[in-house]
Amino acid sequence: MTPGSRKVAVVGVSLSDCGRVENATPYALHAQAARRALADAGLGREVVDGFASAGLGTLAPVEVAEYLGLRPTWVDSTSVGGSTWEVMAAHAADAIAQGHANAVLLVYGSTARADIRAGRRTGDLSFGSRGPLQFEVPYGHTLIAKYAMAARRHMIEHGTTVEQLAQVAVQARANAALNPEAMFRDPITVDDVLSGPMIADPFTRLHCCLRSDGGAAVLLAAEEFVRDCRTAPVWVLGTGEHVSHAAMSEWPDFTTGPAAVSGRLAFERAGVRPEEIDFAELYDAFTYMTLVTLEDLGFCGKGEGGAFVEKGRLLVRGGELPVNTDGGGLSAQHPGMRGLFLLVEAVRQLRGECGERQVRGQDGELPRLGVASATGGWFCSSGTLVLGRD
Repeated sequence: MTPGSRKVAVVGVSLSDCGRVENATPYALHAQAARRALADAGLGREVVDGFASAGLGTLAPVEVAEYLGLRPTWVDSTSVGGSTWEVMAAHAADAIAQGHANAVLLVYGSTARADIRAGRRTGDLSFGSRGPLQFEVPYGHTLIAKYAMAARRHMIEHGTTVEQLAQVAVQARANAALNPEAMFRDPITVDDVLSGPMIADPFTRLHCCLRSDGGAAVLLAAEEFVRDCRTAPVWVLGTGEHVSHAAMSEWPDFTTGPAAVSGRLAFERAGVRPEEIDFAELYDAFTYMTLVTLEDLGFCGKGEGGAFVEKGRLLVRGGELPVNTDGGGLSAQHPGMRGLFLLVEAVRQLRGECGERQVRGQDGELPRLGVASATGGWFCSSGTLVLGRD
């Protein structure tokens, strides 16, 4: 087999305990997720020769690998915010295809909720306040304010309404209602979203992601390992990544995110079109992220995201394009860098393991193509994967 010719599949996925997790360390959540992913695949720890991790604080991959009893010969510690995991998965897939690794384990664990409740802050969620960002931080221009500014620009330029943004939260909650592992499952209405306490105009509380504890793991392997796995393979068909900016002054267009580049690359490399995708798992720290990422990926035209998210299009049940089928970061869980959770949910959907929230076609068939696209920082980075099943 010539270098670069090996197909790559996701063969194991898992979540650790999530939501409100008491008396656990991030290391313990890493280990729990890793064990479950290996068990899901039906493979032993000895097959893992590649490892990737990143997280808030000082969880260096060399320390986490040692904690897990791994001695990898390929390692990645990319850190580009919430899109880290999609970018890492792309790097891992390239390494496996080239023969530099056979099986790569991606693992994340965070006690973000517990740390805040205990008065501990284990990481800097704003990429720090040095360098170019020192000119923004003194004016209170923090992460949420940056997203709010971008959302307001979209509203001004394209007529997007706060009611349309609220629809994203409402439909995410409806999907979460079908997920027994979601933190918040009670239905909400547009009025509920609009009447909540203002966080950063135009975002009220329900426009913003929740805070949880939790971890996740994804195991990618070369095609020759698939026959030894207990699960059906989900193939990595195409990937894309892009880094756009750090300072807001360097972001040329607040209504276009880096997924416009990463998505185009992923679809081109997979040889598929957006209209062929059966569902999408999108990073949703705020409602605007979902709306603009739908535009960036080509599911609707620029400026049409507001109209697109209306009329239940994002719902698992009856939606034209089910989005964030587990409830997303708005309702299911959001322990910091949530990108790995998108991959877990996408794989489970393609394998038909999602119970009440399972996406199905008109004839009851399982989905064949899904996309996971994550955003880091304040639309600073993006990673997109197109996944498919046999």
